[in-house]
Formats: sequence, C-alpha cells, structure tokens
Amino acid sequence: MNLSKSLYTKGIQCQKALWLKKYNKEVLSLPDETVLARFETGNEVGDLACELFPNGIEIEYTRNFDEMINQTKKHIDDGIKYIYEATFSFNGILVLVDVLEIHEDSSISIYEVKSSSSVKDIYVHDTSIQYYVLSQLGFFIRTANVVHINNSYVRADTLVLNELFTIADVSSEVIALQENIPTILGEFEIVLEDKINEPNIDIGKHCHNPYVCDAKDYCWKVQRQIPEYSIFNIFNLGSKKQVELYSQGIIKLEDIPNDFAMTANQEQAVENYKSKEIFINKEKIKEFVDTLTYPIYHLDFETFQQAIPEFKGIRPYAQIPFQYSLHIEHKDGTLEHKEYLAKDGIDPREQIAKSLCEHIPSNMTVLAYNMSFEKGVIKKLSDLYPALSTHLLSINENMKDLMIPFQKKYYVTPSMNGSYSIKYVLPALVPEFAKAYKELDGVQNGSQAMNAFANMSKMKEGEKQKMRTSLIEYCKLDTLAMVKILEKLKFY
Repeated sequence: MNLSKSLYTKGIQCQKALWLKKYNKEVLSLPDETVLARFETGNEVGDLACELFPNGIEIEYTRNFDEMINQTKKHIDDGIKYIYEATFSFNGILVLVDVLEIHEDSSISIYEVKSSSSVKDIYVHDTSIQYYVLSQLGFFIRTANVVHINNSYVRADTLVLNELFTIADVSSEVIALQENIPTILGEFEIVLEDKINEPNIDIGKHCHNPYVCDAKDYCWKVQRQIPEYSIFNIFNLGSKKQVELYSQGIIKLEDIPNDFAMTANQEQAVENYKSKEIFINKEKIKEFVDTLTYPIYHLDFETFQQAIPEFKGIRPYAQIPFQYSLHIEHKDGTLEHKEYLAKDGIDPREQIAKSLCEHIPSNMTVLAYNMSFEKGVIKKLSDLYPALSTHLLSINENMKDLMIPFQKKYYVTPSMNGSYSIKYVLPALVPEFAKAYKELDGVQNGSQAMNAFANMSKMKEGEKQKMRTSLIEYCKLDTLAMVKILEKLKFY
C-alpha cells in the first residue's frame, strides 16, 4: 500500500474518495480558482513559517522519494537543527514534515503548517500520521504541533512573525489517535486491494466536511442523478427530514409527498417549485420601489484577502476593498458610470474611501444587492479615516437593499431555485445578462476578480493592463445588472 499523508487524510474523509484518487482519478473534478488560490496561499504561508525556525535546510522536492529520504537522513546525521519538508517512509506510507526540529538529545518535534486561522480536526489527523511513521521508525517525539495563522494579529509597520503565527501543541490529541491508526490503515488496505470495484459508500455530510470532496460531482450528479435543485437545497444535508426523504429514494422536489411535514418556509419553497408558476406581489414591490428617490446610486464593491497582511492596520483574511462600480440612475433613465480600481501593491483603502465621498453625495439613495456587505466595508473605512467618517456613514444611512423583494418572496420564479442570491435572481429576471457574464474576458465572477487582483503584482505590465480592463468590465456589469433588475421591478 502506497499512501501519502494527503491520501491518508482523504481516506479519513471518505474511503471511496481515496479509492477514486488511486484508481479512477479521471472522474474527480479539477480544482477551481478558489481551491487553486487556497493552495497558493498555503505555499506562501508555509514558506514564511519556515522563518520561525531559522537557518534550516529544505529538502528539494523530486519524484525520487528515496533521494529525499536519504537527504533527510544525511542532514539529521550532520546535526542540522531544522529541516523543511523532511521526508520519511514506513511500510509504504510516505510523509513530508513541514518543519522537523531535532533537539540536542536527538528527540524531535513535528510542525505542520496550515494557512487556516484555527486548528481543525483534519489537521490533527494529518499530524498524527506523521507522528505514527516517525515513531515506528524509532524516533522519540517530544511534541507535535500545528502552526496556523493568528487572525487577531494586526500588522504594524513591519510584520512580526511570532505574532502572525500561533504554534499549537496538539501532542495529546495526536497521541490519542495513535492506537487506532493501524486499524484505519488496515481498512484502507482492504479497500485498495480491489482495484476494479469502487467502495459502495453513500453520499452524506462527509461530502462537504472538512472539504468539499473532488468526487462530489461524480457521486452526486453522475451516479445518483441528483439535479441542481433538489431536497438538499431545501433540507440541510444530514438533517432528519432530508434523511427521511432520501432513504425513501426521494431526491426531486416534485416527488415530495403533499402531506410531508415541513416548516412554513420549506413548504413555500417546495410549493413554488412544484407549481412552476411565477409569484409576484405587485403591491409589496411597489412599496419597496417607492422608498427609492432619484438619482439612485447603484454600488458594488470587490474585495480581496491576504493571509499574510501586507499593509499596516490589516488583520489576516480581512476583507480589503480594491474596486467599486457605481451606476448613477437619473429619473429620466439616463445613466452615469463611475469607477475606482486600485493600483496593485499599495494599500487601497484611503483612496477608495476618498473616491466614494467624491462620487456619492451624503444625502442620496444608494442601492446595493445584499447591502450588509457594502455597509460593512464602508463602516470599516469610516473607522479608519475619521475625517471622512461623517460622509461615509451618511452613505450607509441612505443605503437600500435590492435583495429585499426577493428575500421576502415578493418576486419568486421556479428558476430561482428557492434562492434570493443574485446568481439566481439575475438570470431569472434578465436572462441576457447571464450570457453577458460568460462572454467577459478574464474575469467572470467574484472569486476570479479577487484572485486576479491578489496576483496582479506578479504579472507582466501588458498582462496587468489587460487584467485591469477585465476587472473594470466585470464590476461595471455587476452594477448595470442591478439597474436592469430594478427596471424589471419598476414595471410592476
């Protein structure tokens, strides 16, 4: 049995996923932009964390694992205190230790580095298989640790690594798992002995926990033909109601019995879907529209996050606004467009705050979709810049939420799939805009926008200018979409 620690943790989540990764990986979904960004962040955090353990030697990665193992042994014999990516193997189980510390008495400490802001159970399993391999090889392990980001740290002028990172001693948790590891490995071995027949493991909470499994589309859509909108959208995965329906072979909403007990919201969602009818409460929609006064300032922010804060006053993973689009809609229907896109590599917050105050008067109706996000961004800017605070807070006071008519079910169509997310509302009301997003070059959604700006400083100048144009066009379409949604509501 050949296992890496990543395969071991995959098997901990689901043995079928482990089998597919080994023998039928073609059915697995490729990582999307969000997953790739997480991998890249993990690499950056891992490299920086090594500076907590200075003057170490890194084992260069190669497919020749025997060479990596031999290099690790040589550095241990040479008395090197810290080894990065120290490589070991026992009974076909290969582990790379992010940081290995060798103490003067030849005992060792293990450090597993994670870009997360807390210790998760799966990290303990990850560390436990390293502990198992090294203890089986005869090492005396003094401590096992998870190094993670401290999200309460606020950067000052310089980065202080000892404050950015938290070293959590998980030795007791890891030791508690050791007794069961041979049993787990035995189960994996039985599963992997059969290279033809995949394990018969049903879907469940493990499909999402601790990560969304890369076999989910295969298990859900291909094997079980679960539609895009199903009982899993109405009832929480693993809930009693969902289990009851699924155990009866019911996955489609139209197959839910009419007398099945549900909450009022669940019942309404199912009824809306089954009826295939559009429900429009014209009176309530009119009440909402009448609260808006012209000119209307349609506002949308784009933000990004940094695990390693680059600017003073930033916490790890704080939402940093770098762009906004503003469509100003006048009573006669004419539109003006304003925008702001920060330069890469500089703290964008003060300039974006000033730009907002320049383009949005303090007493105008501002419209956002899910305004809690926009209001949160503006509130943080107002806290940072007292001279702009009064103006910024007045923008918040005059903000209205375009999501309300859909959240409160004033406007419901079957194609919204019971959701009031703009992802479903926009194509339902303005179908041509769904196509418009797909035709954008380079940036077609918020995740792509976030990742594009975060990586812009690594781009060549020509590529950077092209990406800036893509970001502007994407954000501009977001607020134009809001204009079109409101136009549809005003019709009623």
